[in-house]
Amino acid sequence: MRPLTEEETRVMFEKIAKYIGENLQLLVDRPDGTYCFRLHNDRVYYVSEKILKLAANISGDKLVSLGTCFGKFTKTHKFRLHITALDYLAPYAKVCRAFHFATGDEVKDE
Repeated sequence: MRPLTEEETRVMFEKIAKYIGENLQLLVDRPDGTYCFRLHNDRVYYVSEKILKLAANISGDKLVSLGTCFGKFTKTHKFRLHITALDYLAPYAKVCRAFHFATGDEVKDE
């Protein structure tokens, strides 16, 4: 598990900014602690620094996952968001039709 490079961070933040805009800083500096993004097997995980320090004792080949998977990088270095990121993005989301569709707000209950 390693920190993201500058290029990976830029690509990921551009994708997330489409949904939450300038609230990206609120995602990292939260009132309950500092969170960071880490890359493991082409997947980006959102994890608190407290848990990250505890996981430092586990070797990389034994580690399956850590924190919440936000998405993955494809072979062409594009970033794809996973559905597991919605719980963290929804409170900061700007109003857009695509996000309402993704969170299921457009589904009518009958």
